[in-house]
Amino acid sequence: MGTGAVGNSYEDECRQSLAEEQAKSLAATNDWEHVDREQVHRDWDVLYREITAFLAGGSLPGDQQIQELVRRHFDIVSRFYLPSREAYVGMSLFYAEDEAMRAFHDSYHPGMVEFLGAAIKVFAEQGNGFAPRAGAETSA
Repeated sequence: MGTGAVGNSYEDECRQSLAEEQAKSLAATNDWEHVDREQVHRDWDVLYREITAFLAGGSLPGDQQIQELVRRHFDIVSRFYLPSREAYVGMSLFYAEDEAMRAFHDSYHPGMVEFLGAAIKVFAEQGNGFAPRAGAETSA
């Protein structure tokens, strides 16, 4: 998505979008009370085990089968709220930057966080299914 100052600026935008969109969703849904969290965790466990098998087999983040798995990840995330492209990339940054989230994801495979982050960025670049970014202008 970019390097240097442009990449950092974009990443900051993604972090901010994640924080704003999650806060708004949490407030509107009484802390996501509509989500069956046990089912979500079961679904993520199955998904991460599938991703691990492909990662261990040498798949690349942009491979079609990986992108199909990322679509499933996005669909699970969307049970909470429909993120913008930036918020979804922000989630991958959160996975990498939060110690507990990194440990959780990397417990499946030592390279899971980086691999999933790269795959999410590829998915985001394709742009299908995302909510408009909060505050973004829309055209009629």
